[in-house]
Amino acid sequence: MQLHVKKKFRLNSSHWFCIIGLAPIIALYAYLRFIPIVKTMYISLFEWDLISTNKPFVGLDNFVTLFQSEPFLMALKNTTIIAFGILIFAVPGSLIIASMLHKGVRFKAWYEALYFLPVITPMVPVAVTWKWMLDSQHGLFNYFLSFFGVPPQAWLFDPVLAVVSVIMMTVWKTIGYNMIIFLVGMTGISKEYYEAAALDGATGVKGFRYITLPLLKPITVFVSIITLIHGYNVFSQIYILASDIQGSPGYVVRVLVYDMIENAFRYYKMGYASAEAVVLFLIVLVLTLAQLWLAKDNTTSRKGAKR
Repeated sequence: MQLHVKKKFRLNSSHWFCIIGLAPIIALYAYLRFIPIVKTMYISLFEWDLISTNKPFVGLDNFVTLFQSEPFLMALKNTTIIAFGILIFAVPGSLIIASMLHKGVRFKAWYEALYFLPVITPMVPVAVTWKWMLDSQHGLFNYFLSFFGVPPQAWLFDPVLAVVSVIMMTVWKTIGYNMIIFLVGMTGISKEYYEAAALDGATGVKGFRYITLPLLKPITVFVSIITLIHGYNVFSQIYILASDIQGSPGYVVRVLVYDMIENAFRYYKMGYASAEAVVLFLIVLVLTLAQLWLAKDNTTSRKGAKR
């Protein structure tokens, strides 16, 4: 009988070389990442502005005022609608496109490049182009609608249509990124699963439902959470799309990031804006923890299935 004795791990010279070499980089990254978060939480507890030297401690009053503020509640509502609207269309859409490309269509590489092109295109030119297409007088959308007898729509002036416009543009911009992730996940699924399912008559849509979707669950969770996080941080496209409306981008579509920036740098209410930033940080943190928990739960269930 052979006894396997675990060797005690010891740091050698090469380990210390890596630690010493990486320590400054890790320290700098931690400083740039975590110090601003801590500072923001600290400022949120004060009546802090950029002019007065008197910054009284107010505790949680900024947060209480925040949830009693109509502009903030409207921004939270709009941001949530936009985030989940992007999720509803971007994730299933990218999954369907990835599935079609995975089956082996002609010119697959060209289609992949075509769908991924909006992802690598900067947001500013994309938003400017969409702003022209959504123009109520000379826009491309209203031009096509006129063929069906539909009157011109005020895409960027109506609150509901403005939210729809932001969702459409953001889905178009991000769907290629999700598609690539799903496509990589599908490539990693062994063909043996589909061959075994085909023997039981599970082909086509059934194979996609009973084989592809369950095996893509971790990737689907990851893509969904990332999409929601990006949705809650939406700002640039709204700022550009609605820049000419009443002189304020937040007049029609007010979102959390815009409301935070306006309070900080227009009204100089840094404490109040920091409280908004903390709320946004907590939303993103909850979504991230949910993704980690769901991924861990999926890993545990897989181990149990193997046993």
